[in-house]
Amino acid sequence: MASRSYGACVLCKRVAVVKLVSRGMSAAPKPQSQIDFLKGEQHRKHPGVTNMKILRLPDELQTAACSIIHRAQVMRLTDRAVSLKNFLWSRKRAVENFALREKAVSLEKILWEKAMQKKGEIDERALEDRIRRKVVSELKRTTYHWTPMKYDEELGVVYMASRLAGGYAAVRRALNEIRKREPSFAPQSLLDFGSGLGTVVWASHSCWGDTLKEMVCVDSSGPMNILAERLLKGDDERAEPLIKQVYFRQFLPVSPKVQFDVVVAAFTLSELPDAKEREEAVVTLWRKTSSYLVLVENGTKEGYGILMEARDTLLKKQEKTVHNITPASVFAPCPHEQMCPKLTLEPSTPCNFHQLYHPLPQSGQNDHQIEKFSYLILTRAEPAEAQADGVDWARLIAPVQRRSRHVHCRMCCPDGQLQHLVVTARKHSRDVYRCARNSDWGDQVPIIQKVEDDVESDDSER
Repeated sequence: MASRSYGACVLCKRVAVVKLVSRGMSAAPKPQSQIDFLKGEQHRKHPGVTNMKILRLPDELQTAACSIIHRAQVMRLTDRAVSLKNFLWSRKRAVENFALREKAVSLEKILWEKAMQKKGEIDERALEDRIRRKVVSELKRTTYHWTPMKYDEELGVVYMASRLAGGYAAVRRALNEIRKREPSFAPQSLLDFGSGLGTVVWASHSCWGDTLKEMVCVDSSGPMNILAERLLKGDDERAEPLIKQVYFRQFLPVSPKVQFDVVVAAFTLSELPDAKEREEAVVTLWRKTSSYLVLVENGTKEGYGILMEARDTLLKKQEKTVHNITPASVFAPCPHEQMCPKLTLEPSTPCNFHQLYHPLPQSGQNDHQIEKFSYLILTRAEPAEAQADGVDWARLIAPVQRRSRHVHCRMCCPDGQLQHLVVTARKHSRDVYRCARNSDWGDQVPIIQKVEDDVESDDSER
């Protein structure tokens, strides 16, 4: 009996020692990042956070818009606003002539092959006419018929009710990328190409206030320019503009020497009829850019495709006449200048982001809505590939999925690859983990060490 009790006592002591050792191991400090990428900020406000909470229009702008809409007395305004919003969202690029010719030739070849398979005599001239008519009929039936938007005053008011708040939210979010990452940047001049109702002016004024000394709005539509001026004056013709130094034009300044600190084209390139005009417009806008060029489009495949066209034009094609030798580099959202990895996916999905906003107060609308958009910011500054702090930043391209002790991050990385990373405090450091947990779709997250994580291994930590 004594020997049994002695053996049990020794066993208990060994178990106690094992428990103490395991506790000591679990209490060992988790890996911490050796690089101070937080720069004194809290994790929920780390330098990569560029998302904004629910945006609302400036009070003066909302009051003026409601006054104009009320005075216009447009019949069935709510229904027409919804129809216009859906139409603009589903709008596609015009089919290029070369693509139309290729389609016609292919269709004609198929019809001739079918006709040749039939036995008997063939009247070639009659058959040729019949095939030509079939080709034309089929092209008319299957080809997207693009038409330019022409705004009169009434349609401008419908557009105001439909897109003023959403357009403002998208532009404000895109400009916040510059303001957050370059806090010392204080632009003095701005060019808005395709200014419409002047939402870029209001959004840029919300960002940089009175540092802007000159804002030029260019739009070919006279009625839209008039509505934009009414909004600036609070719908009071005798009042002074609420934002000073705003000038409206119907054409771009001709001189290539005239440059602006910030150039913006929001939902404008999609209104140009073909790829050649879009390319010429992008090159012209870049010539007039001294610091940042901001392009914003709908978050659809078409909008994303238009931005990729512009990106390729400015990064790969050289101008015949160079007025500024500083090349373009991508500032946002891409963390690299290689081909967008989303273009290689099947089925392809657009690179888009979202912003919550309060719409104009109208009957039958939710208190807040989501604006889904795509954007591209190019800069004349040097690309930030090797930053001084040694941290690479990846862009979150989907909502962050938060789980117990780990988060799923789908991101576009500086090496030009898409990655699904499972971030934990144990493998990536507490700071990186907390930053990832406090980030969301569209933000940047720090990458200090590249670790290939397995979701199943992290599930075992629960």
